[in-house]
Amino acid sequence: MTEPDAAGTTLGYEQARDELVDVVRRLEAGGVTLEESLALWERGEELARICGHWLEGARARLDAALAREAGEDAADDADASPDAGGGGGARG
Repeated sequence: MTEPDAAGTTLGYEQARDELVDVVRRLEAGGVTLEESLALWERGEELARICGHWLEGARARLDAALAREAGEDAADDADASPDAGGGGGARG
């Protein structure tokens, strides 16, 4: 799954993150015009949005996997529980 940016380029999470790091470094270093700074900031916002989208997708997948696992564990627990009529009384 890849997320297209504003230019229509498809970026994976790592690509977007790496480019975002580069944008931040360039902004922090200074030495660029106001127009260049604004363009970098806009690109950084777009890259942050792409990274956020990827992270939201990853969170959803993890939540779904954990929910499935919890459902399987609950089913396993129900299978392992003793029958209501068959256990544990005194015999005599």
